[in-house]
Amino acid sequence: MHDDDDFYFDDEDAGFAQQGSALRASSPNNPRNLPCPTCHAPNVLTREDKMRGYQCDTCADNTERFGGPFGL
Repeated sequence: MHDDDDFYFDDEDAGFAQQGSALRASSPNNPRNLPCPTCHAPNVLTREDKMRGYQCDTCADNTERFGGPFGL
């Protein structure tokens, strides 16, 4: 049995782009070639990220910390 930390940080099995990110890992079949819908930064999302309604890590972090994509 795994504790929550071991499960959460198991990047290989989860397919996350990096530790602490909800974005999916890029691959030849899922390239990081789409813009963020919030800040419009190019090449930050994969097709899977877009299908899940995600935004880039920077915008997601700002939303979690400050309640909006660009802070207060």
